[in-house]
Amino acid sequence: MQLKQVIIIHKAGDLMSKRWAEKCVQALEHRGCRVLLGPSGPKDNPYPVFLASVTQPIDLAIVLGGDGTALSAARNLAADRIPILAVNVGGHLGFLTESPDDFDSDTVWDRLAEDRFAVQRRMMLQAAVHEGNRTNLEAVSDRYLALNEMCIKPASADRMITSILEMEIDGAVVDQYQGDGLIVATPTGSTCYTVAANGPIIHPGMEAIAITPICPLSLSSRPIVIPPGSVVSIWALADPDLSTKLWMDGVLATSMWPGQRVDIRMAEYDAQFIILREDYSYYQTLREKLQWAGARIQYGNHFRN
Repeated sequence: MQLKQVIIIHKAGDLMSKRWAEKCVQALEHRGCRVLLGPSGPKDNPYPVFLASVTQPIDLAIVLGGDGTALSAARNLAADRIPILAVNVGGHLGFLTESPDDFDSDTVWDRLAEDRFAVQRRMMLQAAVHEGNRTNLEAVSDRYLALNEMCIKPASADRMITSILEMEIDGAVVDQYQGDGLIVATPTGSTCYTVAANGPIIHPGMEAIAITPICPLSLSSRPIVIPPGSVVSIWALADPDLSTKLWMDGVLATSMWPGQRVDIRMAEYDAQFIILREDYSYYQTLREKLQWAGARIQYGNHFRN
């Protein structure tokens, strides 16, 4: 990997993340690399300015923060196929990020320059709002991207709303859901909101779409996993208050009006994350991040070599 031009993003409002970023800037500039530095947070999005201001390709994005900072980077950089090195500095769970212990800035630049790392590609979703039935393919909204999930649910400041959503998959009506909403997730997002809603955990090496009802009022409403080439169409029914919202990775995308539907499908490109750990294991990550306890009484396995 060439290190001629690099984006460095730190978590907005986090002093530790900013200090790490400044240290990285010094090390990369010492190697003759041009660095674009900025904060990322709910009120800060440096990516459009960075991408519009460069004349040469960006070789790498170093993201210092938690999963939310990494998700924002993926949504903004996937289309330009910029690899992301996300490090958990100032974050919490850190499913998508490298451990700070594996990010030794004295040696990591040599590893990157010598291609001593792995690249993990993760499927993303894209969504757009349309008018009327599925024969109308002209979107009336922007295209929205998500690495974890798209979520359709109501949002009201003064009362708890039960949503009524109708879903089609590839033109076939599947069901009407009455409850708190629907989650349409990638394998990456299966360990986020989806697993909290009792949905399935899917290995990120797969390409699939998981659809999970949120607190449905019917015991027969169950999660479903569908092929990645499917198109999920969702209508909001009985919503006189115009309170139905489309959320992308927990960030508000847009509102849905009566008579509109949202089409969700696999995005045209995926997110690229750099893995530094030589002993990386997704199952170990599950065990550690979800704190799986296993059996209450632990037995030794003398059969494992």
